Amino acid sequence: MAISSALETILSKKRAHPYSEKQSIEDLRAEHQLAGAAVPLPDGTVCEAVDAGGVPAEWISLGSPREENVFLFIHGGAYYRGSAAATRATAARISAAAGMRCLSINYRLAPEHVFPAAIDDTFTSYKWLLEQGVTHDKIVVGGISAGGGLALALLLKLKETRELQPAGAVPMSAWTDLTQSGDSMHANASSDPFICKAYLDRMARQYLDGVEAKTALASPLFGELSGLPPMLIQVGTAESMFDDSQRFADRARDAGAEIEFEPWDDMFHGWHGSAHVLEDAQKAIDSIGRFCRKIL
Repeated sequence: MAISSALETILSKKRAHPYSEKQSIEDLRAEHQLAGAAVPLPDGTVCEAVDAGGVPAEWISLGSPREENVFLFIHGGAYYRGSAAATRATAARISAAAGMRCLSINYRLAPEHVFPAAIDDTFTSYKWLLEQGVTHDKIVVGGISAGGGLALALLLKLKETRELQPAGAVPMSAWTDLTQSGDSMHANASSDPFICKAYLDRMARQYLDGVEAKTALASPLFGELSGLPPMLIQVGTAESMFDDSQRFADRARDAGAEIEFEPWDDMFHGWHGSAHVLEDAQKAIDSIGRFCRKIL
């Protein structure tokens, strides 16, 4: 199937500037922040900074969301970069599609803050929502890449602490396996200019800081997956991390979870962030909106 000119432009631009092991963490962070700043906010987006129990966060909304419904949005960035500010446009589009307010969090980043800082902050922000009077069955948790992994790790953390699960979860291009053992790491290496095994190996070592990579709250793929809420799992077929989502979906379904698995043809890692220029990104967000409205 022929790919769109918008997709070809995005892929060509990325291929012209591939990842290099010589790039410093600071340079990679700056690159990501610039890319996020270049994405225009949809007209009417409202943002408000908030302290979510000690975790810096933003309320982001677009349209007329229902006050009681909250999408807990967790940005990506391989646990070392990314922010609520850099992903405002995506959170705003999810808010409009789902009719929910988004709480987008700034969890602590490696190497300054290693595992389990990120999942601790995610758990804290979820508990803060409950303390504000938002009921668990009015919350959907979701995120992109490492944020998708954190959304799933949060479900496991809630099981561990015997807390009530949210209404559902939406992992997008989720990083579920910090061992990089999926076949697609190699099979899709040539089709994915955004994420490669060498990059993930580097960032996993930095985040884990000596912790076993198969630890469930770092790599949810290896967790005990019974008792989880309904999930919409989205991933691009061109992603080197495709198997992170496919294997998690299979394991969670086998454990009894209600899973909607959406593989998006030819899409790259975290394509949702390109909804201002890419039709399939907005379509994926619209699908998230339908899922949220259904489970709520």
